[in-house]
Amino acid sequence: MTATDARTLPIGAAFDRMPFSRRHMLIALALFIAFVIESWEQLALVYVSGDLGPAFGIDEAGIGVVLSAVAFGMIPGVLVWGPLADRVGRRPTAFWSLLAYGVIALASAFAPNMATLVALRVCSGLALAGVYTITFPLFLELLPTRHRGRAAVYLSIGWPIGMLAAIAASVTLGGLGWHVVVIASAAAGLWAFAIRAWVPESPYWLAARGRQEEARAVLRVLGSPDAEATFTMAGTTAGTAASARAGHPMDLFRGRLARITVLMLLLNFVFNWGYWGLQTWLPTLLQAKGLSLSASLGFAALSALMMIPGYVSASLLTGRFGRKKVFLFYVVAAVLGGLWFATASSLTGLYLGNFVLSFFSLGAWGVWNTWNGEFYPTALRGTGYSWATASQLVATTVAPSAVGALLAHATGFTATMLVINAFMVATALLAMPLPETEGRELE
Repeated sequence: MTATDARTLPIGAAFDRMPFSRRHMLIALALFIAFVIESWEQLALVYVSGDLGPAFGIDEAGIGVVLSAVAFGMIPGVLVWGPLADRVGRRPTAFWSLLAYGVIALASAFAPNMATLVALRVCSGLALAGVYTITFPLFLELLPTRHRGRAAVYLSIGWPIGMLAAIAASVTLGGLGWHVVVIASAAAGLWAFAIRAWVPESPYWLAARGRQEEARAVLRVLGSPDAEATFTMAGTTAGTAASARAGHPMDLFRGRLARITVLMLLLNFVFNWGYWGLQTWLPTLLQAKGLSLSASLGFAALSALMMIPGYVSASLLTGRFGRKKVFLFYVVAAVLGGLWFATASSLTGLYLGNFVLSFFSLGAWGVWNTWNGEFYPTALRGTGYSWATASQLVATTVAPSAVGALLAHATGFTATMLVINAFMVATALLAMPLPETEGRELE
């Protein structure tokens, strides 16, 4: 169907025949680096956390508070930025959020005491929440339908790249103190200007707000053959706005969306608890098995490298077998890898078990980041993704303290890992009732 034989189209149809162009590559680069920055910020201090104790006179519990502060600030942040993105647009949300993060992160590098540092890290999390929430929904809303799953999974590779950057910074800059690592994080906020220059506004969002000509202009840039049509959203007539209540959180719990929302929130919590509970304390857990700090960092770096082929393999499979089947297979395989890692009696077993765990758990995350953004219509996509992210961040905030408590009570490596692994089992069970979205137009 083209603009010459039918002047009115659902907005999603404009992406069916769209090619994957050089402009999409530039958009992918801009948002990929944004995701690297998001990963960097949440992990950079983990690998130099040993500096925080002497600097502020705090123990492991205090360090856990500092490490959790960004996630704590992001929880209310995503609940504000998500609905805001549904109202004012995806692109300005990403730009102002990342820029504000850079300014606040810079201030935190000069915190004179723990209380100030925690407060500023909470505020930097509040700011970073905007770009963290909207990166995937915006990318999904700019991609051709047939390339959406594969390309969005590739975007997820930004997470292990951010991990590797954080580890590299801890090795190269850590000797200069945690302040220098934080200043490097703050400088990344300047990437907001690349997003503003290279990433257009979502045509879905523009059409939903009745801004037809602007939607057509973006679709021309993206190479859509159907860019000259008049576009409709689900439940609207041509040229009208999609919803007078765009982004209202209570709409997530109405009608057919209610069951999806409950499952989605629970899955985001348990999945991120399992992942973050391990990543935050991985260096400590490995040192408990006899590895030195430098060997632990090398182990974490190799684990991050194994995540990349996990993402790539998942991206190749999701278009053929669908989001749901690939996700479930990868989560179950990650559980088996976790069991291997938990019960390993040799260094070789530790490496192999964790590599299997890293490969499949992060491949599953790549699929989930895409699948999670496809459950909701445009008027609620930012809001729905913000609630998903908030659920993840609650787990991110709770998991370090919970795992720290297990370690403090001498639970031991194997028992702690088995507790973490149980959350991965729950992830698979919660995913089973969710609908498949592969190949479907976004609403």
